[in-house]
Order: sequence, then C-alpha cells, then structure tokens
Amino acid sequence: MAIDRRKFISRCAKCSATIAAASIADTSSLISIFPADANAELPRADDLSRIEARHYKKLEHLEIECGICPRKCKISPLERGYCGTRENQDGSYYTLVYSRPCSINVDPIEKKPLFHYLPGTTAFSLATAGCNVNCKFCQNWDISQVRPEQLDNYDLSPADIARLAKQSNSPTIAYTYSEPVIFYEYMYDCAVEGHRNGIRSVAITGGYIQPDPLKELLKVLDAVKIDLKGFTEGFYKDYVQGELKPVLEAIKIMHDEGKWIELVYLVVPTLNDNPEDIKRMSDWIASTLSPDVPIHFTRFHPMYLLKNLPPTPISTLEELFSTAKKQGLNYVYIGNVPGHEAEHTYCPQCHRILIQRQGFTLESFNISDSKCKFCGNKIPGIWS
Repeated sequence: MAIDRRKFISRCAKCSATIAAASIADTSSLISIFPADANAELPRADDLSRIEARHYKKLEHLEIECGICPRKCKISPLERGYCGTRENQDGSYYTLVYSRPCSINVDPIEKKPLFHYLPGTTAFSLATAGCNVNCKFCQNWDISQVRPEQLDNYDLSPADIARLAKQSNSPTIAYTYSEPVIFYEYMYDCAVEGHRNGIRSVAITGGYIQPDPLKELLKVLDAVKIDLKGFTEGFYKDYVQGELKPVLEAIKIMHDEGKWIELVYLVVPTLNDNPEDIKRMSDWIASTLSPDVPIHFTRFHPMYLLKNLPPTPISTLEELFSTAKKQGLNYVYIGNVPGHEAEHTYCPQCHRILIQRQGFTLESFNISDSKCKFCGNKIPGIWS
C-alpha cells in the first residue's frame, strides 16, 4: 500500500521517540485546578496543523526563505526549516504546531523567572515541540530537540488557551519550556485572544528572532524574559549553535519599545563564567538598556549534552553577582539556589528587603504604588 511522505515520517518518528516524551504533556496540575473536569480529557491531536506561516518570502523554483529568525532558512518543497516545525508545501510555508501544544502547566510566575512582574501570581504555561537553536545544556531537550510528530500533542485553539487560563485563575499566559519563536503564529494569536479575555501574555525566550516579527509580536506581549546564554560569539557558536549579535539586537529592541524585560544568565562552569565577560555584559546592560533591568545568574546542573560538568559552585554565582553589582546594576539575583539571600529583591536606595522569597514562594512584599514602602524609592516593574 502506498504511503505519502508525511505519514511515513510521522510513523518513523513515533517509533523512535524517546521514552521521556511520553510524560511531557502532564495534565495533573490542570486536573487539580479544574476539579469539575477531573474526568474529562483535554482534546488530543491526531495530526499536525497546516496554518500558513507569517514572515516568509517566496523564491524561484517553489523555494521559500523564512523570515522569523536570523537563520533565514531557505527551504525546498516538502522540506522543513532548522526548527523542524515549519514546512514548505508547494511553495507556501506552513506552521505544523499551531494549536498543537505538547506541554501545558500552571506555574508560579517566579519559576520563569520573572521577579518584577505580578509577584505571587501564576502563569498558564504552554509549549510546542521544536527550537531554533540547540543548546548543549538544554533542560527541556526532550521537547525542544524533537519534531512535533514525535510527541503526543493537544488540540487547543487560542480561544481554548484563553479559556483555560481564565479557569485556572492565572492572570498571564506564558509561552515557555521550548522556544516560542518557533510557534510564533500560535503565540501571537493566543496573546490576542488572551487580551480579549483580560489575560496578559509573557514570552520566555532566547531572543533569537528577526527585528520585524519581533516588533509585531511586542505589540501583544506584556513582558519578556530573555535567556542570555553567554556574552561571547564563541560560546554561542560552540554551545548554542546560534549567534550572540542578533540576540543583543533583539533585547535592545524590546527595551526601546518600552517592554518590561528580565534577563537570565545560566552560569555553566568553565564555559561562560569568566568574570571579565560578566563585567562587559553588565556594562552593556547598564549603558545600552538600563541599570534597572534585572539579571538572574542561575545555577547549572548537568544535563543533556553537558553531563560531564559539575553543578555551578555557589561561590562562582556569588562572584558574578558581586561583579554585576559593582558595575552598577540595581537588581541582581542568584537563581536555582533556594534560600539564598540573593533571591530577594532589595531597594537600591535604603537596601531593605522589598520582596522576600523562599524558592517560588513569597514570604513578604513591601512595594506599594510601585514604590519602596520604607523610603519611597520608585521600584521598576509591573506590580498590578
């Protein structure tokens, strides 16, 4: 019996999918927040989507050039881009993951981490398969580094996502876990639908995106957390399979467009923990963006393709924390070290604790009308 190419790929991929993928789409948290629907299954998808992609141009011989990310993939008919989620079908480009999330959950906003955005609230979080880079230290490699047909996916429209977010009492939808740039159209439409229902949207991204689609996307986002993987082109080339320059350009655009942003720097021992690089990065943040942009130095744990390295020494995190503070950054944090004093928010003026945290839990909150309750200093962020 004849079988078309897409069905063949789908069958082969499902046969070779990793065991870990089977547990990705965990609905346990959803069941706990929707007790009335505890026996109801969220709809599963039995195919991929076929929604025309945005930001691409048609070339000769039915080829196309993708315009979403800096790779500018040139794609022949029946082929996909680097991310594996977009396909050239007869000279038109289609996203295969629209309304096809593989992972959904309700998380504390602090888990993203966003520390100056609606502290103490939750985010209805979702991801599809795929990514436009390949970080050797990726903690979600089992969804980011596979093709969508290798996973069990849900069939949830943007309207469904907005409805579920509202039911979960989450004021925010978060596009996270994998790389939301590769499900750009779905993210955009979910954000629009969310706003219609009074739900905000945040992107948790590596920032590897072209300027034009980014500016369009920022119109419907309320905040962005960017993973700044390192501060040298060499690190991006060798361990991310991407480029630093477009990421820095994207971060500057986000800031210039007035969007609330926070940066996360995963400190990988011996690879991106040079204090001189952190000094240069801190100077760049202070001069190009603002000293008030928060930066989170988070602890690395061995995973994916870097299991040969040890966890980041806490002393290294503390050294980089001190370097960033000395360069004038006002809001510097240490992450993945629960109980550390550097996970709290301090007032830059009176140095009192404004937000006391224990892991993802808030223990005290001393900001009123966007000001320090103790000295009246204005504290940047989105607090209500």
